[in-house]
Amino acid sequence: MDHPLIDLITQKIAEAEARGEFDDLPGAGKPLPKVDDPENALLNRLVKESGGVPEFVSLSRELERLRSELRETGDRTARQKIMKEMSMMEAKIDIARKAYR
Repeated sequence: MDHPLIDLITQKIAEAEARGEFDDLPGAGKPLPKVDDPENALLNRLVKESGGVPEFVSLSRELERLRSELRETGDRTARQKIMKEMSMMEAKIDIARKAYR
C-alpha cells in the first residue's frame, strides 16, 4: 500500500529536481558507503551521531558502578544484594551483545 501522500511527495521531488536542487550534492557520483546492517543503517547513524551507545555499553557502565559500590560496601546484606544485581546485569549484557550482533 502506497503512502497517502505519495503523489504529493513525488511531485515535490520532481519540482526540486527540475530546479536543480539535487545537482552538485556532496558525494555525488561516489558509491554509497558499505554498511553492515542496511535495514537499520540510518537509525544506527543517527544514534551514533547523537552520542548514543548500544545497550550493552550502557549496561556495562551500570555494572562498573555496581562493582564500585560493592568495593565500598561493608554490610553483608547490602553486598549480597549488589552481587545479585551484578549477576542479573551480566546476563542482560550478554543478551544485549547477542542482540547487537
